[in-house]
Amino acid sequence: MRTVQALILVLFTTPQLMQAENLPPAEKTLSPYFFVNDANSGLDAFPLKSTNVVVNISGVIAEVTVTQVYENQGTAPINGRYVFPGSTRAAVHGLRMRIGDRAVVARIEERQQAAKEFAEATASGKSASLLEQERPNVFTMSVANILPGDRLEVELLYSEMLKPEEGIYQFVYPAVVGPRYSNTRESAAREDSRWVKGPYLHQGEPTQAKLSIHVNLSTGVPLADLRSSSRDARVAFESPAVASVLLDNDAGNRDFILDYRLAGREIQSGLLVFENPKENFFLLTVQPPARVMANDVPPREYIFVLDVSGSMHGFPLNTAKEVIRNLIGNLKPTDTFNVILFSGASRVLSPASLAASAPNIARALSVIDRENGGGGTELEAALRTAIHLPRTDFVSRSIVVVTDGYIAEERGAFTLIDENVNNTNFFAFGIGSSVNRYLIEGVARAGQGEPFIVTTPDDAVVVGDRFRRYIESPVLTNIKVSYHGFEAYDVEPEAQADLFAERPVVLFGKWRGPKEGKIEVSGRTVSGTFTKVFDVRESATRPEHAALPQLWARTRIARLSDFNFQSDDPESVREVTSLGLTYSLLTRYTSFIAVIEEVRNTTGQAKDVDQPSPMPAGVSDLAVGYGSGAEPSVWILLFGTATMLIVVIRFRGRRGTA
Repeated sequence: MRTVQALILVLFTTPQLMQAENLPPAEKTLSPYFFVNDANSGLDAFPLKSTNVVVNISGVIAEVTVTQVYENQGTAPINGRYVFPGSTRAAVHGLRMRIGDRAVVARIEERQQAAKEFAEATASGKSASLLEQERPNVFTMSVANILPGDRLEVELLYSEMLKPEEGIYQFVYPAVVGPRYSNTRESAAREDSRWVKGPYLHQGEPTQAKLSIHVNLSTGVPLADLRSSSRDARVAFESPAVASVLLDNDAGNRDFILDYRLAGREIQSGLLVFENPKENFFLLTVQPPARVMANDVPPREYIFVLDVSGSMHGFPLNTAKEVIRNLIGNLKPTDTFNVILFSGASRVLSPASLAASAPNIARALSVIDRENGGGGTELEAALRTAIHLPRTDFVSRSIVVVTDGYIAEERGAFTLIDENVNNTNFFAFGIGSSVNRYLIEGVARAGQGEPFIVTTPDDAVVVGDRFRRYIESPVLTNIKVSYHGFEAYDVEPEAQADLFAERPVVLFGKWRGPKEGKIEVSGRTVSGTFTKVFDVRESATRPEHAALPQLWARTRIARLSDFNFQSDDPESVREVTSLGLTYSLLTRYTSFIAVIEEVRNTTGQAKDVDQPSPMPAGVSDLAVGYGSGAEPSVWILLFGTATMLIVVIRFRGRRGTA
């Protein structure tokens, strides 16, 4: 009898070792990692101590001042870097830096020139700060030569227009950038994608940098409702139309959201103007007609593309399941549907879409309920699978993406949607306490639809109901804007898409000549013709309208750059750069640079410190490729008379991190 030989190989791997040691340099991907503090290094690993936000909302315009306070409580000079989020609609138009009694106002420069000046200041021992845009909603603040005992204050200013939906205005201050999945190798990564490789604290681990927000709200008409989803926010009314909201010492691991509604459910529609010697600007908001439900809804096909990656583990995926359950469970008998589950790969419920029957719906929900979340986030491949599913003539197809949006290659998805928007409707649900709004809003913009965002489990049913109402019938179609005796030009957007949601038609533009004439907005509703006329002479320039130039420029930049579905063509790059320099705006190609012209660090030596970000509330460690438990996989391989038993401890997470 021959001897049976056995080989038992047990492989234990940590994410850090797998990435650092097992992968050759050319194979490493841009991946977030967990922060490890070396308390004996003499460095202050958490130089950002606080973020203080003051918001002044007057009418439909929010003016925001964000003050970041950095301190070096270590024993050695440091250079710090901090990645933080912002609103996709924010027009960032100013930066100031202060150390003690020394203060400087930042200059706007072309991105490469600003980076060069910052590097030179850093090398020469000067204190400096550099603000760069990595995505329209992701910024990087770099600070140089913070000496032991220094207190550095960096103050950035931005403006934002608030657009109501169904009579509700919403101001959002994004608090944290969620970890992004990327399949791009480090050696091939673009400069504006390298921020993805950054440190994170473990889930539930508190950050030392606290967030405080103070909102001053003046609406001009009485407020009917004012509430914040941040439980610790304090609301105080000075009068029916003036209120303040205060949030102190927040953990900064979820978005701050403030909703308010005006009395009578009206929106502040009308014409705002701003005149100056160089250029004149106007902002027109038109309240939409009341929604009329269509009686004859054509057959529709819904393809739900559900993110089941590691960052969706826990609250985001559980909430996503409720959203899908609500949507699928309320389809009409004439509708068909399908489900695609995606992480590192994609799985399809059925080769062709199924009738919305009770057995098929139960089958889909059963498949979804078995998901726990794990793996990477290959959205583009999932979208491609959805687009190429067989389709039936004369059926309206809608693809609904449900995700937290934690990917770094958003533009591939935008391009794919843009190429197919002529035959498919695209909608996006963002799920999570701090979703990637750039992706969610970009999918909606590329698909000429609206974004939907669920931040808490309680929102799931409400948002699902709103989505169904949204797609049942458009509010206004064939929208046309005409000018009579008013010389308007450079109007954004250039054309108006059909209006599905109960939100206003919004126009930014410039005009030449006298402030006179009329603007007419017309369109079709289910019940007939809609027309609204505005007399330009009745509008007056007010101090709070001073943000209109930046808001106009930001709107044009969004069309040219933020959601540029193709490539960075030279003409768009030149125009966006010119807009950024002319209107002092942060863009992909322009940055703010501030330098205190004094050599403070005479040794020229300083250590680089990346400020770790907190894990967003409700997001597990699986978002960075590490879980509380390992999932064993066992293979028994037979080689004739020999048996090899291999036990691998496999961590479910993102490629490049384990």
